[in-house]
Amino acid sequence: MYFIGYDLGSSSVKASLLDAETNREICNAVYPLTEMKIQSPHPGWAEQDPDLWWEYIMRTTHTLLNQSKIDPNHIAGIGISYQMHGLVIVDHDFQPLRPAIIWCDSRAIEVGENATSHIGFQRSLEHHLNTPGNFTASKLRWVHDNEPELYKRIAAFMLPGDYIVTKMTGTVSSTISGYTEGILWDFKSHCTSDIMLDAMDID
Repeated sequence: MYFIGYDLGSSSVKASLLDAETNREICNAVYPLTEMKIQSPHPGWAEQDPDLWWEYIMRTTHTLLNQSKIDPNHIAGIGISYQMHGLVIVDHDFQPLRPAIIWCDSRAIEVGENATSHIGFQRSLEHHLNTPGNFTASKLRWVHDNEPELYKRIAAFMLPGDYIVTKMTGTVSSTISGYTEGILWDFKSHCTSDIMLDAMDID
């Protein structure tokens, strides 16, 4: 029985194959060998193609399987760590509608500041342990305001790691940790934050 661990960074995708019984690393892979491209069509913008992430996940997986010669049916579990605070938006066929807005993109700072003013600084800290800042919720609101026709076509929005899970499973899902990094989790109510969704005008 084996495990695969993936690390989806903004510079590369790394993968390791582990023996589940001994916790011993069998082999690892990285792709691309040079740094992954970040698109910056305007100052302060940083975007990447989610389909490239998926291609690199597949390439690293093939490398692991080719090096180890194990039967893929013996892989019992997969873990994914990933670059935080990014935004991937997809249509009903789970196809990305635009390049992902990644963690180092600063276009949505003003959006977050406006939402903080609407919610109240202290109230945001009490419910979210943070303010919206330039995190995922703010990036989604930026799309709402600046790309309204594209926004209407969104079937789901997700974090970078969630997109890879969706590609693997055909199911859109996230975690409380994911909601937290997007500033979309209410720690007082222990649920998705209606406060933040209302402030951002997100359905």
